[in-house]
Amino acid sequence: GVLVMVNGVVGADTHRKLKPEEFRGFALSDTLAPLIFINGADTKAAQIFTMVHELGHIWLGESALSDAAMADSTDNAAELWCNRVAAEVLVPLTTIRDEYIGEPTVAELERLARRYRVSTLVILKRLYDTQFLTWDDYQSRYDTELQRVIAAMRSRGSESGGNFYNTHPLRLSRQFARAVITDTLEGGTPYRDAYQLLGTKKHQTFENLVAEIGAA
Repeated sequence: GVLVMVNGVVGADTHRKLKPEEFRGFALSDTLAPLIFINGADTKAAQIFTMVHELGHIWLGESALSDAAMADSTDNAAELWCNRVAAEVLVPLTTIRDEYIGEPTVAELERLARRYRVSTLVILKRLYDTQFLTWDDYQSRYDTELQRVIAAMRSRGSESGGNFYNTHPLRLSRQFARAVITDTLEGGTPYRDAYQLLGTKKHQTFENLVAEIGAA
C-alpha cells in the first residue's frame, strides 16, 4: 500500500542529477497514500537500505528527509531507530558475526555486500554494531569507503539510463501509474489529465505505458 518512486534526476531532466551525498530519499506519511522516494542516482544496494529505512518512518507515522549517513553521530531517535531497523532487516547481527572472516578489507566488504545485497557502507556499520570495529576506526574506514564508492559511481555516470518504458514507471510509482491507467481506461480520468499525471504528451506513449505496466 506504499507508493514507491525511484528517480535519479529532477523530473525527466537528465542534466539535473540528484546527488546521493546530499540526500538518499524521503518519506511522506499519509493514511491514504504513504509515499517513499528513493534517489535513483545511488547504488542499487544503497537504494535497498534507503527503502527499508524510509519504510521505518512510514511505520512511525512521520514524514522525513533522510541522508542515511550511518557514520554520523546523531541524537535523532527516529533516524537511529530507522537505521537500526533497516540494518537488522537486511544484515541480521546473528548471521554477520558468523559470516565475517575478520579483516575489513575492500575484498571482504564487497564479499559480504554481495552476500546480503547491501552496500559496503552498510556492512561496515554492521561490523561496528557487532563491536568488531571501534567508533574511531569505523568512522575512518567509512569515510575512506564512501569516497571509493562515490568515485566508482561517477565513473559509471555516463552509462545509459536504460529503456524509457522500464524506468519511467519507477519514477512515477508503478502502483500510481497503474491506478491512473486503469481509471483512464474505465472513463474516470480524461486522457488529457492522464497524460499530465503520467508525464507524457503523446497518446502512443500512453499506449506503450499501458502495454508495459498493464491495468489493475
